[in-house]
Amino acid sequence: MESFGVPWPPLNEGILYRDDLPATFPTSSLLDFYCTKYKHSAPREGWQQRILNGQIMVDGEVVEKLDRYVRAGNQLTYHRLPWTEPPAPWMLEILYEDDHLLAVNKPSGFQVLPGGLYQQRTVLTQLMWRYTSAADTQTQMQTRSCVPSPVHRLGRGTSGVLLCAKTKVVKSKLSVELAKGASLQVSNQFDICSVAEKHIVKIYRALVVGIIDIDETFIEEPIGMISYPGVLKGLYAATPEGKPSRSKVVVLQRDLKNNCTLVQVEIFSGRPHQIRIHLAFLGYPLKGDPLYISGGKPDTSHMALLEDFQQGIINQDDGGYLKPINPVPGECGYHLHAHKLMFIHPITEKPLQIVARCPSTLCMPGEECN
Repeated sequence: MESFGVPWPPLNEGILYRDDLPATFPTSSLLDFYCTKYKHSAPREGWQQRILNGQIMVDGEVVEKLDRYVRAGNQLTYHRLPWTEPPAPWMLEILYEDDHLLAVNKPSGFQVLPGGLYQQRTVLTQLMWRYTSAADTQTQMQTRSCVPSPVHRLGRGTSGVLLCAKTKVVKSKLSVELAKGASLQVSNQFDICSVAEKHIVKIYRALVVGIIDIDETFIEEPIGMISYPGVLKGLYAATPEGKPSRSKVVVLQRDLKNNCTLVQVEIFSGRPHQIRIHLAFLGYPLKGDPLYISGGKPDTSHMALLEDFQQGIINQDDGGYLKPINPVPGECGYHLHAHKLMFIHPITEKPLQIVARCPSTLCMPGEECN
């Protein structure tokens, strides 16, 4: 199958953060504004450094004076300086493509959308480069809406089928179908919907620690955010206060010698880290998962490593607080693969099945592996 990708440059382009001050905004110094709104980004001395560096603009003009005041109606722009992002894959294998859809095989370690330290080294960037590289600047602006856009996410450490829409209409239709699963209500009825009924069926392969005795089981533990030191918004975990979630787990192979079980997982909702959390909740965390442990909660044994970063260590180049590369125990290393995606084509209305061959660690005997 065809693959595409461009090697990453040493530095990204940095990030622009914009703030439009509302009509009710009281007059304030530029420094006070950033120190108040973005206090978790840098200390006062750091924001002073950024202003003096010329990294902040007011209404399109660079400001390098600490005594500048801003008021309602001003547009502020802060330019975060370019940096070298952590290593990431850059090649994507095309599994399916037509005028409306693109499905790629995402490698483990490849982030889908910008976030955290990964602002350029993402699947979205490679899609933009591929589908605009042959056009001039004006044409790029006209065709940017045609750049395939991911309609769902896979965790950075998860490999496999990633479906993208080439038009807004297709993305809207697929988003509606995905939302049906996200809004499911917990019930005691475990009827398996057909593709025609559910429209989107997602099948995963996973390798877990321990031997699962039962051949088939369902997990309906709610998933929601819980507080976690070092992570401002917290982390997703199994919690009674979370949103309804449902997974079906089928045992494919038991490895008594290595104390692990190969399973197939079908998810009926799309909560973040759902499979990792649900299998850990069941008492069988993914093999190699450094974050989620039995019970479906994140590991807290490394907390001491984060305390230093909460004491205000400053990045001298940028003026901001130094952040750990991995604020949580890890986003990769676990064995999880999006194996199959089955759905009704939103335009042709014909059933489609897209398959990404499994890594060797997740293959059954006789299967063709990646």
